[in-house]
Amino acid sequence: MALRDETSRQLLFRLRNAMAESGTIQDRMDLTTRLVAEGMGADVCSCYVLRHGDLLELYATFGLAPGAVHKTRLRMGEGLVGHVASSAQALRVRDVWSDPRFVYRPETGEDNISSFIGVPLVRGGHVIGVLAVQSQEPRSFTEIEQEVLETVAMVLAEILAQEAEIARAETSPLVGNAVLPMRQEGTALIRGIGLGTAVYHQPEVTVTTLVAENPEHEIERLKMALAEMQANLQTLFDAHANLPDEYRDIMETFQMFAEDAGWVSRIQEHIHAGLTAEAAVRKVDNDMRLRFSRVHDPYIRERLHDLKDLGNRLLRHLTGQSSTAAGQNLPDHVVLVCRTLGPAELLDYDTKRLRAVILEEGTVGMHAVIIARALDIPVIAQVPHLFEKIAPGDQVIVDADHSQIFVRPNDDVREAILDGLRQRRERLETYRQLRALPATTKDGTTVSLMVNAGLMMDMDCVRETGADGIGLFRTELAFMSASSLPDVEMQRGIYERALDHADGKPVVFRTLDVGGDKLLPYWDDLAEENPAMGWRSTRITLTRPAILRQQLRAMIRAARGRELNVLFPMIATIPEFRAARRILDLELEREASRGGRLPESLRVGSMVEVPSLLWQLPELLSENIDFLSVGSNDLLQFLFAADRCNPKVAERYDSLSAPFLRVLRDLVLACDRAGKQLSICGEMASRPLDAIALVALGFRSLSVTASSLGPVKEVLRAIDLDRARPFIQSLVDQPGPSHRTRIQAFAHDNRWISD
Repeated sequence: MALRDETSRQLLFRLRNAMAESGTIQDRMDLTTRLVAEGMGADVCSCYVLRHGDLLELYATFGLAPGAVHKTRLRMGEGLVGHVASSAQALRVRDVWSDPRFVYRPETGEDNISSFIGVPLVRGGHVIGVLAVQSQEPRSFTEIEQEVLETVAMVLAEILAQEAEIARAETSPLVGNAVLPMRQEGTALIRGIGLGTAVYHQPEVTVTTLVAENPEHEIERLKMALAEMQANLQTLFDAHANLPDEYRDIMETFQMFAEDAGWVSRIQEHIHAGLTAEAAVRKVDNDMRLRFSRVHDPYIRERLHDLKDLGNRLLRHLTGQSSTAAGQNLPDHVVLVCRTLGPAELLDYDTKRLRAVILEEGTVGMHAVIIARALDIPVIAQVPHLFEKIAPGDQVIVDADHSQIFVRPNDDVREAILDGLRQRRERLETYRQLRALPATTKDGTTVSLMVNAGLMMDMDCVRETGADGIGLFRTELAFMSASSLPDVEMQRGIYERALDHADGKPVVFRTLDVGGDKLLPYWDDLAEENPAMGWRSTRITLTRPAILRQQLRAMIRAARGRELNVLFPMIATIPEFRAARRILDLELEREASRGGRLPESLRVGSMVEVPSLLWQLPELLSENIDFLSVGSNDLLQFLFAADRCNPKVAERYDSLSAPFLRVLRDLVLACDRAGKQLSICGEMASRPLDAIALVALGFRSLSVTASSLGPVKEVLRAIDLDRARPFIQSLVDQPGPSHRTRIQAFAHDNRWISD
């Protein structure tokens, strides 16, 4: 560590002096590559910068042919440099000529090169280039050398980005010069309509001092800033003590992040390597963004927003730069415009003034969105080039009911939106009136409408929506929010509170569903090329049965004297279900032998999300099993081999296509023959049009998101199954990529849906 720190500090000081030299940025970059090559004892150092599109341009080099500068270009993923950029990970190669990824470009003069090490230039969580070092003699670059190069790359990335921002500022028109009305679409995360004045949140902090003169002084600055930040967070949380306990759980989790020793320790390591406190915070922030960006699980990815919030808060304390717009004199009606947003940042604002939030990034599971839902603030996210389209002071209408934003609307648009707002209030009143009514179709068929939950804050929705219970309780969320593996007593408390909140209605507990791309923070990161189909879920808990035993023991103790519903996920074979069921039976026997009070009744089920189960249904349903629950999200992606997180293929295959409808029909028939219950808990059940098809196919239990229960119940109470059933059944054997349009037209003609 001392060797790495000393080498890193020496290089950083030389780099700082080089960038302070007079001359063009090209002159300074040429000098920088020479200094890095000399500092690493290498023959070549090159800097590649990402240009428009996916091209990496050789921007500066020491050791390669000068004529290749600004001429040699590689696409993302092309060659060793392209691989570093596309993977956002460092790469060390002893013999480049034997590596199939190596691409030879004769104009660079790389004929005598043997070894390579490259690291990404990262800023704001995005790769902006690559720093590569090469040697003529075969050489195994060490992990210490990689860490040194990564630290140098962080400083270089900040300098390059700031230079680029200065250039853009000199040539770009002023923000806000547009005056024409504009409509923009995004992804609605919280439905609703909000009207107000655009206010930039502006969370990013500029780091100008990157190299430390005195590491010990920087450590003291860090400690002082951390203490100030934690005190301010406590004051902020105390000021919002009126939020429900479940939402305060989020705040406490956020505060736990702020006090995390591992996070602070990583910052201190980079300070010892030669960075200032603020540069070290930025380095850790970049590393975390890259690490989380490779994770597909939405819940884990949303924790990235909390870490961004913390990093920016700490940077503001270190740099003394002004905080977000929350401290400014705000208009009475605010539409907050942000790249991203942390939960504490949202609560910094006078929430009585907030009419809506627009995010350039963000998804439904981020903590700030969960808090916004509690405050009934509409949110639209994933709006590209947001800051190019909305200027501070613009009048904005956020129509999250239809995923659209109106910037500088004219009077006609404004009046139409206000009319829509009035209609929305009437619709919400209709849903409230339906709350106490059953989801019974016109011909008298009653459907059980349950809701999905994962945190205690979700449990209130049972009372608020009139749901029949919790059809899916995602137990892994409690594991993900803990700093270490929860013990039996901690888990028992969570499950017991969930049962208490359900007021006697059923709660279906899905056992731990982690692994692959959603590893727990306290488990080793086991990289897999295809994590969705890898070591995950029940596959993990059967390999590490102590985890499953403890979880089932906690459920048994929480449900004493009450009904216990256990659902095993990611079951692919009959022996897997038998093994999981056997562990449950052994825990029941063990609890009885120690005199513990057992659940009054027990129901055990399996998720149907792996297609292999479809050809084992008779055998599975003859097991000691009570019900099946379809996980439509995974089943759809596995059935069509289409990653639902990949926008290039996710929308290509539809749940209302003939193959998927046929699978669902066969599941219904198999469960009917065996006398077993069947439910569905994926996103499909939450869409009113899809719900019509599901009920027509024979599903009588749907578990939906809380916000979807009202719309789904409304459409189910409107349909006539005697008309819907033959129509849907007729589509099952008809070819075509999707029957969605036909089903929508049929439902509209029968006045079951309004649009």
